[in-house]
Amino acid sequence: MKNKTIFKVLICVIPFLYLFVPQNVTAQDKVSNQELVQLFREWRSFENPPLVDGAPDYTVATFKKRSPKFELLREQLLAIDTAGWPIPDKVDWHIIHAEMKGYDFNQRILKPWSRDPAFYKTIWTDRSDVPAHEGPTHHAIIDIWKYSFPLNKADQTKLLNSLKIIPILNKQAQENLTGNAKDLWLAGIRDIETQSNDLAAIKNLAGIQKNKKIMAAINAAITSTDRFAAWLKTEASTKTGPSGIGKENYTWYLQNVHLVPLTWEDEVMLLKRELTRAWSALKLEEHRNRNLPELPDAGSVEEYNKMAKVSAESLLQFLDKNEIVTVKDYFETALNDHLGAYVPREKRNFFWITAHLDQRPLYSHFYHWFELARMDKEPNPREIRKEALLYNIFDSRNEGVATAVEEMFMDAGLYDDQTRSREIVYIMIAQRAARGLGSLYAHANLMSSEEAGGIHSNYTPRGWMKTEKDLLLFEQHLYLRQPGYGTSYITGKYLLENTMAEYARMKESKNEPFEMKAFFDELNAIGCIPITLGRWQMTGVRSFLDKE
Repeated sequence: MKNKTIFKVLICVIPFLYLFVPQNVTAQDKVSNQELVQLFREWRSFENPPLVDGAPDYTVATFKKRSPKFELLREQLLAIDTAGWPIPDKVDWHIIHAEMKGYDFNQRILKPWSRDPAFYKTIWTDRSDVPAHEGPTHHAIIDIWKYSFPLNKADQTKLLNSLKIIPILNKQAQENLTGNAKDLWLAGIRDIETQSNDLAAIKNLAGIQKNKKIMAAINAAITSTDRFAAWLKTEASTKTGPSGIGKENYTWYLQNVHLVPLTWEDEVMLLKRELTRAWSALKLEEHRNRNLPELPDAGSVEEYNKMAKVSAESLLQFLDKNEIVTVKDYFETALNDHLGAYVPREKRNFFWITAHLDQRPLYSHFYHWFELARMDKEPNPREIRKEALLYNIFDSRNEGVATAVEEMFMDAGLYDDQTRSREIVYIMIAQRAARGLGSLYAHANLMSSEEAGGIHSNYTPRGWMKTEKDLLLFEQHLYLRQPGYGTSYITGKYLLENTMAEYARMKESKNEPFEMKAFFDELNAIGCIPITLGRWQMTGVRSFLDKE
């Protein structure tokens, strides 16, 4: 099926196969290029590594052994003639190409299996607010949040088998982790230690203690994880090297994998500009509001819950009545599941400080949950876009849109009833710009992770990043692990604004009205793909892509 002639034959016979395949596959066959879909399936199958003793194999020898197969798949993709294809199919081609470049970059530069202890974290207790977990993860993670407790028999077997992999993978990790990235190593210890606590917490879930086999597997996993953490601590004293990938590699990764048409230097300038703009806009807002009372913060569980309910209803009604986006039935449930809870003043981190004043700025960012609900309830009909893209390639799209709409909704009038809430929006923009700027210097190896965190903390207004260090450590560690993620909030925001501007210009050139709802609905329908690809499909403007 790697031969074009065979593909043509297959396309001819596919209509006769419709009676024998599930309806969701049939729908997929109607909208996608089948040659590309078949290659995509082969690619995704290959990307999942072989197993050794039941655990995914990240050894050097195995990567070398698999290299010819990867090169063959890449050659097949590059050999496809896309001339004459409709733009959506060309966009799908670029998605696969970007993923393959991501795989290649991981082999050559990032190498999380050898440089990044956190790569071997297996237990994930919560769903990410983006399509996949943030940062590099191995292929046998356990998403506890996907299980319902007490477990049915099928899930008991599934969880038991998954837990048994942890000791095997931890042992392999001690052989694979040969890198010298000091900051990644030190920060990764925390992730592995946390895993031990998360495993212990699973014992308290409904029905677990009655299952002796699962309890034994948990205990074995805890013992193994503790030994792994102890080994990491012992080896830490030998780690002296940089953890950043350098400016040149960073730029290549941005442009070729995440399809962000910027350089390291461009991002520094952009984030500096947004940081400056946010601070100055904040001061202007504070001046305008100087005679208004300060926003009162929720001082109790009852106050927080009442405010959260009102804020969620306010946001959804605003989006609906002002025709910002089509508000689906599942939006309300998606938002209500993430309203948060009261946190005492002395324990609030940055985001919960804002949420105890007015939840709407944070709930605007929770556009994330609308998008995940859409992926669950209305999967993209194009198979290549149905699931999460690999290597966090979605970051400019998902984090960028979630950050952009905070200000867009504000500019459209969300806070006309409470102007002091506008101050929160600018503080949040400044925080995203400051933390992203720090991550850029860390990746250029101009600063340590701790020094990058200093920018993050010191340039966030009102000292709101100095209240709770765990958030600071988590964010800077993530951004060091995943190049481009720390800046994606601001660069993605810029790219969305650029897309809206180009879309509006296109409409104006055709003497057609710009409709906000039409813009966001089309963006949503295209899926969680890099904004540059979404812009191409929405406007016909190719941007910087090197192949149509």
